[in-house]
Amino acid sequence: MSLSKYDGFVRSDDYFDKRIASEKLDGYKTVAPGGWAYSTIHIDEGSIARNNLGETGVISPMYTTLRWQGEGAALPEYAELMVRSPRMLAEYANNAQGSVNRRRSLPFKAFSTIPITLPPLPVQERIAEIISTVDDQIATLDSEASTARRLLNMVLAEHFEAVDGKPHRIVDLCSHVVGGVWGKPEGEGDVDRLALGPRIYTPGTSDFVTDGSPVRSFTTKQADTRTVREQDIILERSGGSPEQPVGRVVIAGPGLESCVPTDFQRLLRVDPENALPRYVFWRLRHDWASGLTRNYSRRTTGITNLSVKEYIAREVRVPSLEEQAGLVESAEAVDALGVTLRAEAASLRQVRAGLLSGLLDQTIKIESTELEV
Repeated sequence: MSLSKYDGFVRSDDYFDKRIASEKLDGYKTVAPGGWAYSTIHIDEGSIARNNLGETGVISPMYTTLRWQGEGAALPEYAELMVRSPRMLAEYANNAQGSVNRRRSLPFKAFSTIPITLPPLPVQERIAEIISTVDDQIATLDSEASTARRLLNMVLAEHFEAVDGKPHRIVDLCSHVVGGVWGKPEGEGDVDRLALGPRIYTPGTSDFVTDGSPVRSFTTKQADTRTVREQDIILERSGGSPEQPVGRVVIAGPGLESCVPTDFQRLLRVDPENALPRYVFWRLRHDWASGLTRNYSRRTTGITNLSVKEYIAREVRVPSLEEQAGLVESAEAVDALGVTLRAEAASLRQVRAGLLSGLLDQTIKIESTELEV
């Protein structure tokens, strides 16, 4: 059968327009509770969903609104899993029309012909229950990771608000401060190195990895002064958004491949005779998390830049080495917990993807298999 056969999906633009026309806003479409909609040009990225809010929703005209008439053939919970499964996303991409990748669209006529298989309702119910159990575990891990992040911020805030010590300019704690550089295409300079991009800040952890960083070419002088060493801090100079301030930091752990910061970053190398590098890192990490870096940012042409010179010229209080070490130990214990929880959630998401694919294509038969999740 297909997505529109046997009382499946039908277009509902007219149905919604006539039923709740008075609630339409400035040409936007509305989706009643229980109704469906998909983005005509982004459905292959999973932009299809059922309105589970319990009230009418408002969506862009770029969406196609749908009504599922197959209550006796498919459970809504199962249908939601099915229409966003990897196989269906591939079907949407294969049936999309147009020559420009980002503008290829899937009209309802093509959408409605995509073949599907619906198992008996008891099987659908069991599949939905299994995936719901996994989703609950993922949500629990995500919640615990968020709690760990809040705890980390509390540990940092309590320390830096009460810390006593001699004030030092951040720049004076460093033996080396240098701007990044983009370099040339691989092989066109004296030395090739991995060029660090914004992905190093994505995990939100202290140490970073170079996975996905491109190889670029630099002069010998550029490479000598910028090649990252263990415990170097990489400060974000340009980037951010209204929701996310510029000024994120990461610190280099052991065993990194040879890499250099790019031109929207700054490399800070703390002199261990002045302060523990990881203490300074947590100081800067707290500045960013608390929003302090907004005071040193400037927004031009839609891009937020950090006034690095002004930012690192400010004074911070630096306590004894013993107190610094205590803060580092506490912060990194909580940070490690958050890293572990996020890794477990990521791993479980991979398990979910494989499990869902197997259940939907029936390579995993739940009638004869005991599944533990």
